[in-house]
Amino acid sequence: MKIITTKDTIQGSVEAFKIFKDEIANGAKVLGLATGSTPVTLYQELTASSLDTSNLISINLDEYVGLTPDNDQSYHYFMQKHLFDKKPFKTTYLPDGIKAIDDPEGAAADYNKIIAENPIDIQLLGIGQNGHIAFNEPGTPFDSITHEVKLTANTIKANSRFFDNIDDVPKSAICMGIANIMSAKKIILLAFGASKAKAIKAMISGPVTEDIPASVLQRHPNVTVIVDQAAASELTK
Repeated sequence: MKIITTKDTIQGSVEAFKIFKDEIANGAKVLGLATGSTPVTLYQELTASSLDTSNLISINLDEYVGLTPDNDQSYHYFMQKHLFDKKPFKTTYLPDGIKAIDDPEGAAADYNKIIAENPIDIQLLGIGQNGHIAFNEPGTPFDSITHEVKLTANTIKANSRFFDNIDDVPKSAICMGIANIMSAKKIILLAFGASKAKAIKAMISGPVTEDIPASVLQRHPNVTVIVDQAAASELTK
């Protein structure tokens, strides 16, 4: 596991972009992408660049159950706004949050098939304060594949800031499993801010345990962790 410590989010995103650019130049075609505040600056770097994405395939980590792609809180909408409208890809995949209303197992199976047919060359991740990756909360089996996740009360509360009312927050999501994530050839994890410091320390130097889902990355042969100084602050203790 390679650790890169940077001054701030901007410098960290620049470092991440350099890795993506080099990997694409060396033949990477399938990018596993993430949503949330952490990758936004990286996507700004990407859209401002001259990088040609027209032959690339993207596969996102997750999507809320019940939100249509044009809903401004859906991850489909997020990706269009922050990346795809400015840098069109050859093909973009996100889980089907509408099919998942009545058939979550079918939506998950469809997505597992997509991942199997398009092996991910480089996977982008963030990390939660409790060590979760994507919506894979503590206790998620390491051998899990795409599945419906019932969102925890803490996650619903945290996400309510994006909605008019907490009752509007979706109660579940379709999410890549940990085994799907680990199948990527290369993984980049970004973490910025002091609130992520304990999770980063547990991920890097703690035991490999399902109580800290991100700790499984210790078992992956090609992981780069990019943190700012605040997120790295526990590593020297």
